[in-house]
Amino acid sequence: MSLPSDPDSGRGLDDVLADALFRPVRTGNAFEETMERMLAAIRLGVVPPGGRLPPERELSARLGVSRVTLREALRALQESGHVESRRGRYGGTFVRSVPPPRGAADPLPAPPGELEDALTLRFVLETGAAETAAARALTPEVRRHLRARLADCARADLADYRRTDSRLHLAIAEATAAPSLTGAVADVRTRVNALLDAIPLIPPNIEHSDEQHRIIVDAILDGDPPAARRAMAEHLAGTASLLRGFLA
Repeated sequence: MSLPSDPDSGRGLDDVLADALFRPVRTGNAFEETMERMLAAIRLGVVPPGGRLPPERELSARLGVSRVTLREALRALQESGHVESRRGRYGGTFVRSVPPPRGAADPLPAPPGELEDALTLRFVLETGAAETAAARALTPEVRRHLRARLADCARADLADYRRTDSRLHLAIAEATAAPSLTGAVADVRTRVNALLDAIPLIPPNIEHSDEQHRIIVDAILDGDPPAARRAMAEHLAGTASLLRGFLA
């Protein structure tokens, strides 16, 4: 299956780089990884400014995602100003010739290595926190606190989502009864939030995150450390995919 060629460059897109980017994504974070692959293709010039993305049917097959997931990703990219949709005989989804402008209030890009350093530290700390919390005999008060923070996050509007999301993750760390670990999670969450502030809030990602939050909290409350660790790892991988896609 070949991708359309770029008439301006004289080269086809079905090369090693395109194959690496448009390979099947993992099902656990299909939306987030699709976003990461599409943004990488745009950033690396695999699909150049003004170039047309492959047809939905072909792209969904290559990425191994449903057309619904692909359309959600394309809609998010259109809303963020990375692509535009054109109708008609020669229509399709095109990479915008002019990249979306950064707002004056946007944070400066992270220094080299900051993104991966923060994501690695977060992964180690928060997967361990979820596993440790699930291994403890939680008091009724701690159990109520986790459920309350989960409910707050699930019903938060876009403007308040990042705050309630942070509070839930900190509640999981607090459930370990290890103040030093809670402090470390708070520190790395501050770093991650600064990175998250540089990317848009995307409703399909928030819906997916809410479901993952529920699975994590259920595993902790059920006293299942391996399941809690796995669920947290998958959740963090989804966020990492979006951050790498937009910022790497």
